[in-house]
Amino acid sequence: MCELRKRGLVTAVICSEPFLKLGKTQARVFGVPDLPLLLIPHPLGGLSLEQVQGRAGHAIPQVLDLIKEHFK
Repeated sequence: MCELRKRGLVTAVICSEPFLKLGKTQARVFGVPDLPLLLIPHPLGGLSLEQVQGRAGHAIPQVLDLIKEHFK
């Protein structure tokens, strides 16, 4: 993901709250401190399909905002 971001592509990482600090650290270490991290509720593992769809629904507005921001 970081290499794609460095090449100028619109990229983001979807993560839950417990992984936010790790995501920010990894983005900085790999040279893309501005890598967008899209937050979804935790946990993701062990969920039903409906619950996973709910997590996706939580991420979609953030993805749309990222796309809108890129094309300003």
